[in-house]
Amino acid sequence: MLKNKIKVFMIALFCFIFLNNIYAKSDTTYDELRKMIDIMEIIDTKYVEERENKDLVIGAIKGLVRTLDPYSQYMTEKDYKDMKTETKGSFGGVGIRITIQNNELTVVTPMPDTPAYYAGILPDDKIIKIDGKSTQDITSDEAVKLMRGNPGTKVVLTIYRPSTKEELTFDIIRKKIKIETVKKKMLDDNIGYIRLSEFNAQSSKDVYDALKALSKDKMKALIFDLRNNPGGLLDSAINICSLFIKEDSLVVSTKCKDKTLEQYYYTQKKPDFAELPVIVLINRVSASASEIVTGTLQDYKRALVVGSNSFGKGTVQTIIPLSDGSALRLTIAKYCLPSGKMITHSDNKKDKKNGVTPDIYIEVSPETEGKLYMQAENEKSSKDKKDEVKDEVLDTAIKIINSDKVKTYIEKPSKYEQDFPKQENKKDEENKKDTENKNNELLKKDK
Repeated sequence: MLKNKIKVFMIALFCFIFLNNIYAKSDTTYDELRKMIDIMEIIDTKYVEERENKDLVIGAIKGLVRTLDPYSQYMTEKDYKDMKTETKGSFGGVGIRITIQNNELTVVTPMPDTPAYYAGILPDDKIIKIDGKSTQDITSDEAVKLMRGNPGTKVVLTIYRPSTKEELTFDIIRKKIKIETVKKKMLDDNIGYIRLSEFNAQSSKDVYDALKALSKDKMKALIFDLRNNPGGLLDSAINICSLFIKEDSLVVSTKCKDKTLEQYYYTQKKPDFAELPVIVLINRVSASASEIVTGTLQDYKRALVVGSNSFGKGTVQTIIPLSDGSALRLTIAKYCLPSGKMITHSDNKKDKKNGVTPDIYIEVSPETEGKLYMQAENEKSSKDKKDEVKDEVLDTAIKIINSDKVKTYIEKPSKYEQDFPKQENKKDEENKKDTENKNNELLKKDK
C-alpha cells in the first residue's frame, strides 16, 4: 500500500518539476527518483519507529526545496498561517530578524524596543541553538516558529558571536512585538535625519510625512539611514524612490528563467524632493528593498552612499498557495538595478563585495554597530554623553553636508579621500614621528 502511494507521489512530483525538460533529463531523473522510492520503502519496513506516510512525503518535499537557496521553502498549512501572522503588525516573540547565511542561522538585526534588543543580541550573531535544539539545517521560518510564542513565556537562545569568537546563552522572555518603522529628527545646522527600520505598506507615506515635516522646519539636506534595515515590500521601495527621482525612471527590473515573466518597475509620479541633497547610510545588514532604494539613488547620482557594503539579498520570492492549504515560497527572479548591476550575496566569507558598494566606505565592527543601534533607540532616556559610542558613519555624512560637497562627492567619490585623508593615516604618521623622536633622544643619550 505504502509502495503504491509513494510511487504515485513520486511520479506526480517528477511530472511537476521536470515536465519542461523531460526528454533531456528523464533517464537520470528516473534513476534518482527510483532511489528515493527504495529509501522510503526501507524506512517503512525497517526503521525502528513508526512514521506517518504524510510526514515522509512532507520531509521529502522540504528537502527538495531546501536545496534551491536559503529563501525558497515549502510551508505546511500551519506554517503558512503562522507566516501570515506577521503581516498583521503584531505577534508574540523576541524581536529578531534572521536569515540563512553560509548555511548558518544569522541575525540580521534585533528590532527596536524588543526582548532581543534589550538582551544584547547583535547583527551577525549566529543562532546555534533554540531551547537546546540545534539549528543546523533549519529554515528561517522554522526558526521563527520556534522563537515565537505567547507573551510572558521564555525561550533560550544559544549564539556564536564571530567577532569575539564567544558562545553566549540568552534567556529571553517573549512579549508582544509591534513594529515602528520611521523615526525623524532635525540635527544641528538644519540637517534632516530619517531612519527607516523596514519597508512595509505604510513606509512610503510615513517617509513622505517625515520629509514634509522636516521641510517645514527648513531642512537643507537629508540623511536617510537604512542601516540594519532588512527590506520588505517592493512597492514601498518604488514609492520612496519616486520622492527623489523624476517620473517614469526605471527603479529596478527582474531577471527570470522565463524571459516573458521579466518585469520593469518605474517611478510613478513627479518627485516632491527632486533637489534635496541626500546621503544614504547603509551597513552589512541593509538588505532587499534597502538595497534597491540605495542602489537606484546611487545609479541616478541622486544620493551619496556612505557606510559599508550591504547584505546582497537580491532575489524575488513569491508565495504560491497549494490546494491543501500549504504553500511554496519560491525564488522566481533576481533584482537588477538601473545600471544593470545585480544585487548578489557571496557565500565566500572572505568576499566583502556583497550588495551595494558605498561611495564612501567606512568599516564598523558588529559590536559598535550593535551599540550604535541601541544608542539610537535609547537617545531620549540616555543623558550620560560620556558613554556614547562615536557614530563615524553619521558624523561623516554631517561633515559632508556642512562642507556643501554632497554633489561633488556624488560625481567623484575619490575627491572625499583627497579632502579628508583617513584618520588612520594621520595617526600612523604621528606614531612614526613619535617613534623617530624617541629613537633620536635615545641616540643622543647614548652619545
